[in-house]
Amino acid sequence: MPSSPLPSPTTNPPAAITSPQAPPPTTPEASKEAKKIPTDFSEPNVPRLSSRNTRAYKPSQAALHAKISVLAAQIAATQAQIDAIKPQLKSPTPETTVKQHIALLHAYNEIRDVGQGLLGMVAENRGVRVRDVYGEFGVAEGD
Repeated sequence: MPSSPLPSPTTNPPAAITSPQAPPPTTPEASKEAKKIPTDFSEPNVPRLSSRNTRAYKPSQAALHAKISVLAAQIAATQAQIDAIKPQLKSPTPETTVKQHIALLHAYNEIRDVGQGLLGMVAENRGVRVRDVYGEFGVAEGD
């Protein structure tokens, strides 16, 4: 009984194996299934557990109550820290802090503009570049 020769590694495989893609679905139902977009975006990247596996992850009521009491203690400690630090604040609300910072920035900008004007007058009076006067008074280019 003659046996069929085995294909050598250099021979081409049959055409059915080399097909790069399966043909697209031809029925309307099949094309709808192929284009189906997932609609459950509530919790992405969270693995779903089957009902069989959920029993292994279900903590006891005592463990939950213990965790709740630990979290409540952490909340109380954090609130105590907040209450201790609040009197040390210069202003009680963030809005007043922002207004104070804006006022200080305006004052700084006015003083800086006056200083630059004076250095410009000194440079003009001496007949040198403003950059040279900045270096003489120790003002950096970014200041």
